[in-house]
Amino acid sequence: MRRFAPLLLALPLLACGDDDESSSSFPTAVADQAISNYKVLVNSNYADVLTTATALKAAVAAFVASPTPVTQKAAQDAWIAARVPYGPSEAFRFYDGPIDNPDDGPEGLINSWPLDENFIDSTRDDPAAGIVNDPSAEISPASLTAINAARGEAEISTGYHAIEFLLWGQDDATPGLGAGKRASTDYTTAANFERRKQYLTVVTDLLLTNLQQVADQWKPGAANYAAQFGVTAVESGANPQQEAISDLLKSIGSMAKAELSGERMTVAYSHKDQEDEHSCFSDNTSVDLLGNGLGIQNVWLGRYGTVDGVGVQDVVNAADPVLAAKTTTDLEAAVGKLQELANLQKAGTPFDVIISAADADPNRKIMLDAITALKTVGGDVEQAAG
Repeated sequence: MRRFAPLLLALPLLACGDDDESSSSFPTAVADQAISNYKVLVNSNYADVLTTATALKAAVAAFVASPTPVTQKAAQDAWIAARVPYGPSEAFRFYDGPIDNPDDGPEGLINSWPLDENFIDSTRDDPAAGIVNDPSAEISPASLTAINAARGEAEISTGYHAIEFLLWGQDDATPGLGAGKRASTDYTTAANFERRKQYLTVVTDLLLTNLQQVADQWKPGAANYAAQFGVTAVESGANPQQEAISDLLKSIGSMAKAELSGERMTVAYSHKDQEDEHSCFSDNTSVDLLGNGLGIQNVWLGRYGTVDGVGVQDVVNAADPVLAAKTTTDLEAAVGKLQELANLQKAGTPFDVIISAADADPNRKIMLDAITALKTVGGDVEQAAG
């Protein structure tokens, strides 16, 4: 859910049993191992997502109970920590799985961006704006879910970035002056502070609920999505292993070539506008982007944390070792460039400074190199899918 139409990668579909030559050459045994390991990997990643989201909920509750600069900083730190495992988990999207299936996938309630701040709360230009400052507006899980992007893709009411805005406030209009500087007194003496507390509490609880919904579909030993993935084909007569591997290639290819290099980086690079920045209120964007890149690499290699098994690369390697090796190398180079951007953020040069710089600026060159490298990876994955 974006202000810009998503540019999903048009990957070639793997044969689904209707081509004898393709079916007979497909490495089913390796694919079975990769699919099994993928389920373990996803479950492990989402377990960390839930752990950090639970910690965020506790930190927000402590802040709301006693709003001070100290408790506010603790809640902000918990938000930053929660983004660390969530970023890699975005590589599990784009194939209508539990996170973003068209029926009840909650991705739009979890990580939608960019959002219009004044849809939620007061802004510099409109102190009376938003749901928080409208006494007639209901603040409940049901009401915030119902209105999320209902009238426009920027009218976001829920998710990580709504929480981010409520904790940090608006990003400064001038790049380089740091993250948002919301005062803790917004939750003690400012107009409608009790409603602001209520909103932050509800939206944080709702985030954990929506994340739990997704995580439950990947738990082992349950009658859920994971139990059927790679076992039962979605399309009649299809090869379930080929279908599953096709989904994984689609997910990492779309993330590399369309979402990450395109929506999240090229748009901001071209427009030089911090409103296109993924996590603008906290200035955490570059670290977020690194997390997305690591997620692509995790799926490709079959690893996450202590999980280290058969990955998509092994399936591709069985068909084309040269392409598999090239993709691994290209992906390592892309992640390396994203790491450079994250290092710049940690050293005091955030994403908004980089995108607003002159084209000759060396940091902006690093960003362009990262975009180019990710598009190369997307091209590799297109070939792998074929």
